[in-house]
Amino acid sequence: MAKTQDFTKVMQDMMASFPMDTTAFQGAFKTQAALGEKMAKVALEAAEKSTEISSKWTKDTLAKFGDMSKAKEEPTDYTKAMTDFASSAAEMAAENLAAFAEVAKKVQMETVELMLAAGKDMSEDATAAVKKATTEVTTAAKKAAAAAK
Repeated sequence: MAKTQDFTKVMQDMMASFPMDTTAFQGAFKTQAALGEKMAKVALEAAEKSTEISSKWTKDTLAKFGDMSKAKEEPTDYTKAMTDFASSAAEMAAENLAAFAEVAKKVQMETVELMLAAGKDMSEDATAAVKKATTEVTTAAKKAAAAAK
């Protein structure tokens, strides 16, 4: 019966002779982890600010609604209270939507800055890794050529 050959040793020898520096991978991982941390910070700050805006908007709306729901002396006072509530609700909506837009704008600007910085870092890392790999391959090729003579 035929026995399957174990290529484990062959693969280990082949990978050991292949010049490979894992520091480039480690550097890329660290850069990616740092970018992820910074992006998470931006997202968490935006979520916190958005929650503050929503909470304030809700409290203000409930306060205005409380004023509107009070008993009135004249029927026309109910109409006025409803009109005042609708007017203030529209004003609050405009203010709060503008506040949300500012949060979104800040997130967008910070994200672009982070992505540009990360792109620059990754480009520098890649350039350094390619230079190092070129040097190692050239050295290995020279050794192989010298050994072949």
